[in-house]
Formats: sequence, structure tokens, C-alpha cells
Amino acid sequence: MRIAVYCGAHLGSDPAYQEAAKKLGDWIVDNNHELVYGGSKLGLMGAVANSVLDKGGTVTGIMPKFLQDRERIHTGLTHLITVNDLDERKKAMMQHADVCLALPGGIGTLEEISEAYSWARVGQNNTPCIFFDVNNYYAPLQTFFDQMVEQNFLSHEDRQLVLFSDSLLEIDTFIQDYYKK
Repeated sequence: MRIAVYCGAHLGSDPAYQEAAKKLGDWIVDNNHELVYGGSKLGLMGAVANSVLDKGGTVTGIMPKFLQDRERIHTGLTHLITVNDLDERKKAMMQHADVCLALPGGIGTLEEISEAYSWARVGQNNTPCIFFDVNNYYAPLQTFFDQMVEQNFLSHEDRQLVLFSDSLLEIDTFIQDYYKK
């Protein structure tokens, strides 16, 4: 299974974010999955890629040409796909993914996982969407999604297409159950 991971090109202020990136990378390899991500060696992006590569796993990076100098391409990748812009990156990541998962990150991370989830709601992305909620980083967003349901802007059924969790065991179960449907 190919796991698309959206995350920051920065480490963030809490060391737990980097620790979670490493645990996620280890989990990916331990479960014979592959990593698909933005291709950078910086921040959480680099941390998750290094974790997968250090354990002998497969890593595919997808990066637009204009970011290759700014985000600095990870030179140890198994595969690098160069695209023209961020729209192509988002599409390519979803096309190469069986799961879309977000570690903590900034506005780009939020945009990418939100688009994957939005596309899942309308049948254009058939992968489970997951927020790896390290130290409740995504708790305000989870509350907001629940408010969307309460206010009838998001159906209960569509809300079930996305998981917020800090447990790799729960994440694994969500993925397995998603594909049993």
C-alpha cells in the first residue's frame, strides 16, 4: 500500500512532531507499505522520508520544479517525480496513493489533505483520509468538522470518510475497514 503523507517542510516547535514522523516512517516499512510525499529533505518531510529509507523502505517524492531549490530535494529517494506546479503535485500524490495522511504542518499541508478529503466526498478520490493528530494538533479542525455535521453542511456519512487519531493502531484499523466497505 502506498501512503501519501502531507506534512511540514519545518519541524514545528514540539519535538513530538518529529518523533511521530519517525514512528510513522517505521510503521510504513514494518507494514510493507511505501511512502509517497513532497520530496523535500527538510522538516517533517525529511524526517518521515529518512525513517522509511533508514529501514530500507521505498520512498517516492513528488516535487514541482519551482520548489526544488527552496525545499531542497531529498537526494536519497527511491523515485523522484518532477511536476510543473502544486496542482500537478496534489493530483500526482493522490494518483500514486492508497491512503492520504497528514502529519502536522502548515497551510500547504492543510490544503492538500483537505482537497484529498473533499475529492473523496464527491467520489474523485477513493482513499481513506487521515489526520495523524499528534498532541491534539488537529483537534480544532476535528471540532470544526463536527460542527459542519451539526449545522448540516457535512453529512454524517461523509464525516466518517476521515479519521483524526494519534494511534497508528487505530489508523491501521481505519484503513483496513475502509477497504472492506
